[in-house]
Amino acid sequence: MSLTHAQAQAQLTGPGQLFEMEEIGDTGVRTWKHAPASYRALLEMSRFHGEKLFLVYEDEHITYEDHFRRAATLANRLVDDYGVRKGDRVAVAMRNYPEWVIAFSAALAAGAVAVPLNAWWTEAELAYGVSDSGAKVLIADAERAERLAATGVPMIVVRGAATGGARTFAEVLGEITADVTLPEVELSPDDPATIFYTSGTTGNPKGALGSHRNIGQAPMTVAYGMMRAATMAGKDPGAAAGARRVTLLTVPLFHVTGCFSAMTATMFSGGGLVLMYKWDPEQALRLIERERVTGMIGVPTNAWQLMSHPDFGKYDLSSLVTLGYGGAPAPPKLLERITESLPDRAPSNGYGMTETSALAIGNGGADYRAKPDSIGLPVPVVDVRVVDPMGAELAPGEVGELCLRGPNVILGYWNKPEATAETFVNGWVHTGDLARIDEDGFVYIVDRAKDMVIRGGENVYCAEVEAALFEHPAVDDAAVIGVPHDELGEEVGAVVRLKPGATATKAGLQEFLAGRLAKFKIPVHVWFRAGELPRNPGGKILKTRLRREVLGTAES
Repeated sequence: MSLTHAQAQAQLTGPGQLFEMEEIGDTGVRTWKHAPASYRALLEMSRFHGEKLFLVYEDEHITYEDHFRRAATLANRLVDDYGVRKGDRVAVAMRNYPEWVIAFSAALAAGAVAVPLNAWWTEAELAYGVSDSGAKVLIADAERAERLAATGVPMIVVRGAATGGARTFAEVLGEITADVTLPEVELSPDDPATIFYTSGTTGNPKGALGSHRNIGQAPMTVAYGMMRAATMAGKDPGAAAGARRVTLLTVPLFHVTGCFSAMTATMFSGGGLVLMYKWDPEQALRLIERERVTGMIGVPTNAWQLMSHPDFGKYDLSSLVTLGYGGAPAPPKLLERITESLPDRAPSNGYGMTETSALAIGNGGADYRAKPDSIGLPVPVVDVRVVDPMGAELAPGEVGELCLRGPNVILGYWNKPEATAETFVNGWVHTGDLARIDEDGFVYIVDRAKDMVIRGGENVYCAEVEAALFEHPAVDDAAVIGVPHDELGEEVGAVVRLKPGATATKAGLQEFLAGRLAKFKIPVHVWFRAGELPRNPGGKILKTRLRREVLGTAES
């Protein structure tokens, strides 16, 4: 017998149940009562999974016990050799290697604040992240280490040679013993734990400062979404919880989707996490077959490209039962493709942001098939509302800015009190997304209030790209827009007006931007325009009109 949402929630969150809730003081914010109080507590819990396989990378296999010993050893080295103390920042800059997980675990176990840096960033962007966070130690793979050599921060190099006073990861770890313990440190749920950088609407990225509570709540939120779907489908949630999950991670660990929705959720459940150095649909097909992957987590682009690969039908994908995606709008057509190509699977679409420690709202199972254009219902510990420009709550069906409140909402932005005060108001995070909520409580994203392009799950703020374009001596005016794309959701496009008598080409502009912006931010489409760009009386470019004008024309 299938249950309603209210019945499923009552069953799962009742007294003594895993998903029981309690209020944090008198804040009105509910929290998962039985969630780990800190990442350190989650790490200690994970050791009970012992010899179960935790991380897979190419031909490398690391058990939970292996991971704990390496992380505990590195945590002690950070304290003893590098003088890391509670609250110090430890930056991690690398691709999806097992050492990323070990370094992240070690930093947090030592009481430090882990600072995952975007491995796709340019040298200048990486240097900004290290400088802005005030990192005391930097753990980087060889490629990132080379780009960061000039920062002067003590560095531990992963999978490469160490030069200029840096040390290799293996050298720092030294002997790893079975009786290793974590260094002594007192941690509370409200202590700072992470700084994930999110693109700024103007200028440099902002560091989203997350707490240990945020980390501990995240895997519970993911688990609740799975249990709710199972319960509503009439399945035994206990059986669903006990089934071992093997997750293919198709997105970077330096994003909250990869770190919180995949990595910490895997640790919490005792499942396996299969890492990809970078997304490649054919490699993904091979890994699903070889590792008997049960679920895939990424952005809609990953699911689309997997099913579009010419060798899709040549691999055994029978183990794959769930496809979860978020981080970018999921077109309803994607659900049709999954239904046709992977019938009897359980696709799910989630909504979250760096500021909500990943997942906050989810849509899966029968709900997703009934309302494929909705991002779903908030999890029980998250409150949602839609407000007008003055902050007044709107009625169901009316469009306004989506605001969220819950134990997953971060502490604020690192060293940016004004931006914090603007985005976080009385415990509510203002998402910048325009949304409506229907009579059943389902949330629909209508548009983005922020001037932003989401390319394959990567946020690209238009103002940043425009600022870089204006540095070109031939550019008189410029506007950056999102260009629809079946696989990536959107690509970056630019409309450019040149100065009188000046010349420039698409390729020339792209080459100019290559040293200033990460590759994914560089416009793929460029239109040169002779006349003025359309503006309102206040001087703001009318991008909706501009997009309509140029998308029907050929590029220059």
